[in-house]
Amino acid sequence: MKAAIVGTGYVGLVTGTCFSEVGVDVTCIDIDEKKIENLKKGILPIYEPGLDEMVNRNVQKKRLHFSTSLQESIQGAEVVFIAVGTPPDEDGSADLKYVLGVAASIGQHMQAPLVVVTKSTVPVTTAEKVRKALQTELDKRGVKIDFYVASNPEFLKEGAAIEDFMKPDRIVVGTDRVEAEEIMKRLYKPFLMNGHPIIFMDIPSAEMTKYAANAMLATKISFMNDIANLCEIMGADVNMVRKGIGSDGRIGTKFIYPGVGYGGSCFPKDVKALIKSAKEHKYDMRILNAVEEVNESQKEVLFNKVKNHFKGDLKGKKFALWGLSFKPKTDDMREAPSLVIIEKLLKEGASIVAYDPVAMHEAQRILGDTISYATDMYDTLNGADALLIVTEWPEFRVPEFKEIDSRLKAKVLFDGRNIFDPLDMKKQGYAYYCIGIRTK
Repeated sequence: MKAAIVGTGYVGLVTGTCFSEVGVDVTCIDIDEKKIENLKKGILPIYEPGLDEMVNRNVQKKRLHFSTSLQESIQGAEVVFIAVGTPPDEDGSADLKYVLGVAASIGQHMQAPLVVVTKSTVPVTTAEKVRKALQTELDKRGVKIDFYVASNPEFLKEGAAIEDFMKPDRIVVGTDRVEAEEIMKRLYKPFLMNGHPIIFMDIPSAEMTKYAANAMLATKISFMNDIANLCEIMGADVNMVRKGIGSDGRIGTKFIYPGVGYGGSCFPKDVKALIKSAKEHKYDMRILNAVEEVNESQKEVLFNKVKNHFKGDLKGKKFALWGLSFKPKTDDMREAPSLVIIEKLLKEGASIVAYDPVAMHEAQRILGDTISYATDMYDTLNGADALLIVTEWPEFRVPEFKEIDSRLKAKVLFDGRNIFDPLDMKKQGYAYYCIGIRTK
C-alpha cells in the first residue's frame, strides 16, 4: 500500500514514519527544501524519543521517502494525509489556509481516485471545505476523478508519540463513504491486531472529537491548578487532595498534577479554536473560557512567589532556571510557561541562566541572548540568588543537593512542578516554594 503525507512537522513525520514501520510505502512531502534535504540525511526538525532511529531504519529499507513534489508523490498513492499546521489567527480561530492550499494542490495534480484525509487538528466543517477545494480544481481541469474525504485526528503525546501511534488506545476515523472506510481499515489493520479499536463515525463528529478530547484534558489541568491555589490559601496539601480524588475511578490520576500551567502546540491553540468556533455559532463555552483564564494566570504563579520572597525587588537578582520546554521529553517551547516566567523576571531587571536537556537550541532561537545558557544543570547555579524548576525532567528529580548548596548564594528554591517533598526541603534548610502547599 502506498500513502503520502503532506507536512513534515510533528504529526506528519511521526505518522509517516510509523506507517512505514509496518510496511506501508510512505512519502512525506514538504515545501521546505532545506527540511527535506536534512530529513534525507537523517537530520530531524523535531526531538521525539526513538524517532530518529525509526526514520533512518525505514529510509534504509526504502519504505520511507521525502520529497518537495506533491505532484510526483501522490501518483500511485491510495491515500493522502494533510498534516500541515493550523496556527491560531488573531481572533483565536484555526487558520485553514495551509490545509485548503494542500487540498487545492491535490485537486490540481491527482490522476486517479484518492482518499484525502485531514490529520491536522481542524474545526468542524473543514472536511466540507477540503471537498470543495478539491472539486473546484478538478472542475477547472475539466476532469472527473473520484475522491473521498475523511477525518482522522491524531492523539499523540509529545515525548511518547511513537508508543501512542504504534499502540493506540483508539483510532478515530470520520467518513461518509464505504470506499474510504475500506481503505482506512486496510491501512490501520497492522495496528488493530492487539485489539486496539478503530471507531468509525461521521466526519463532523470525528473533527469535534479531537477538540473535545484536548479541551477535557486542559480542563482537568486548570481545575487542579485552581484547587491547588485554594489549597495553599486554606492550608490543605494539594498532593494529598490529588491522591484522594485520583483514586476515584471516575476521575483517575492522569492530568491532575498541579503546576505552572499547560503549554505546547495543542491545548492552548485548540481551546482557543473551540471557543471561537462556538462563538461563530452564537454559543458561549463558559467552562473553556474559565479554563483558558486559569491557565494564563497560572503561568504567573511561580513568578509571583519569587517576587513576594524578594519583597518586590528583583533588580540585579540572578536566577537559575531548570527546564524550558513545556513538558519533558520534547524540545517544544510553544506556549511554554517558562517563556512567561522569563519575560516577567527580565522585565523586573533580573538575569537568568537556564538549562534544559533538549530545548536549548529552540530556546536560543526564541530568546536569543536575552538570557544566558548553561551546558550543565549545576552550572546555572553559580552565584544565583535562587533556583526555579519549571519543567519536570527526570534528571532534576534526584539532584546532588550538596552541589546546589555550594553554588547558590542562599538556599532558595521555587518548585513549579512539586518535584520535592516540602518537609524534606525544610529539614535541609531551604526556603522552599511549590504549588498548592503552604510552606511558610
